[in-house]
Amino acid sequence: MKAVFIIYGQSLTQLIEQLLDQLKIRGFTRWEEVQGRGGISGEPHYGTHAWPSENGSILTIIDDQKVDILLEALRRINEKAEQQGLNAFVWNIEGMM
Repeated sequence: MKAVFIIYGQSLTQLIEQLLDQLKIRGFTRWEEVQGRGGISGEPHYGTHAWPSENGSILTIIDDQKVDILLEALRRINEKAEQQGLNAFVWNIEGMM
């Protein structure tokens, strides 16, 4: 099992959730109104007057074989909406109950 943490500009929320539905990734936790900025060239998403946009984030735990499929689909979304900001991080899950 792998954890995939997806951070994205809030305008992509519906698209990301549709993607999870298409890939039959049912379980996830979503955080709305997440603030931050990209590490290399991302603009701040602080929800302030100067930087009004915000991010959303999703954490999902999925089978190993779905990871590459999900990441590739996220890459395609990012290529079409690069200015919105979209990142995904994957790590191993050692155990679950």
